[in-house]
Amino acid sequence: MVYTHVNGESDRRPWTVLLLLALAEFMVILDVTVVNVALPSIGASLRFDPADLSWVITAYVLFTGGLMLLGGRAADLIGRRRVFLAGLVVFTAASLGSGLAWAPGALIASRAVQGIGAALLLPSALAIVTTTYAGPQRAKALAIWGALGSAGAAAGVLLGGVLTTLLSWEWVFFVNVPVGVAVTFGVRSIVAADEPRPLSPRSLDLAGGATVMSGLVVLVYAIEGAASHGWGSARTLALLAGAAVLLGAFSAIERGARDPLVPPRTVRDRSLVSGAAMMLGATGLLVGAFFLNTIYLQDQLGWSALETGLAFLPLTLVILAGAHLASHLIGQIGTRGVTTAGLLLMGGGALVLALAPDDATFATDLLPGFLATGLGAGLAFPAISVTAMAGVGHEGAGLASGLMTTAHELGAALGVAVLSAIAMAAPDVPTGYGDGFTVAAAIGAVLAVVSVLTLPAVRPAPGVRPAMH
Repeated sequence: MVYTHVNGESDRRPWTVLLLLALAEFMVILDVTVVNVALPSIGASLRFDPADLSWVITAYVLFTGGLMLLGGRAADLIGRRRVFLAGLVVFTAASLGSGLAWAPGALIASRAVQGIGAALLLPSALAIVTTTYAGPQRAKALAIWGALGSAGAAAGVLLGGVLTTLLSWEWVFFVNVPVGVAVTFGVRSIVAADEPRPLSPRSLDLAGGATVMSGLVVLVYAIEGAASHGWGSARTLALLAGAAVLLGAFSAIERGARDPLVPPRTVRDRSLVSGAAMMLGATGLLVGAFFLNTIYLQDQLGWSALETGLAFLPLTLVILAGAHLASHLIGQIGTRGVTTAGLLLMGGGALVLALAPDDATFATDLLPGFLATGLGAGLAFPAISVTAMAGVGHEGAGLASGLMTTAHELGAALGVAVLSAIAMAAPDVPTGYGDGFTVAAAIGAVLAVVSVLTLPAVRPAPGVRPAMH
């Protein structure tokens, strides 16, 4: 169902739909970084072995990143509303279980189930957004969606510090429960029910689904562990080789499948493929920057979890301001120009942080870099989202959304792994911080060049679907 202007006035109901879906997206994205600040408290409370503590994050990321593509395809085959609500119920229940966890194993298991729920609800939510709007409304909705994804990662650090300090670590999970319940009832009331969709055994492509899920899980696991084990270690190389074999098998299965999980038309969609590539790179740059800044503020400057969280408040606000600006610029200069400008700003912000002195002060040395990075993210992510989904039709919206959300999760894992490995290789925190952000600045510059050379220019025209030039 697509909403448009009626009798010269805008129907307000679709924006309520967007608000509900964006709340769910915000909750899922936030749940990666919100836990980072709480990890020391979690480890002390549940008596984690230090070597196992990272699994609180890794379990969530593994299942989220590994199952997104399947979640998106399920939305197309079973129904977007059905899959979204199923994922939301699973995610909310697992959030409650995580807060109530009594032992390390119970928390890790609950986090894995949270990841399964996230992998179902996130691509189906984006698919609902994509198929609910047309023309400039669609561009605006996707801009808001892209902005909240990047803002959610920044806000997670802030919220994690506040909740851990003022309440307890359990509340970084409990906070999801009332939001999840409210969104569940809201979506059931407002979003139209899916039409009956009978499935045949051929529709499921079980072999393709199993191989791509396994390949993505192994790939994310390899990337997540590369920072601590090393990119050249036997463990990392073996896992990367295993992922390559599984994904190669998936490609072979798809070529011979009657009803493939990823139809050939999806791979041939230039906007979608280039947008997913940009999403992977930009997310890696942004989330990697969050990680480096969190470590620097706490380990080098000695800030508390609350102080570190509050330091990310200006970044969160400027991301939202940049997204508002992007929604206006996209219609004037097209998504390619907005994306390129955003990536250059992100790279420039990283360069400012790389040049910070060892005894940096926040207001003078770090805040300008925070603001430039945030403004760039606010411009880039909405433009990337609009570009990627420009040519996506109703029948493939779930799969396309799954591809974009997979790129987001892989990018986050890759960004943290690469930049943290560079930082850890340095003799001290300030040097590692500078080295990490020097590489981040170079990544931003390269992405900007790739954007100019490969990204289609999408400029939505009033009253029509977005068109590519």
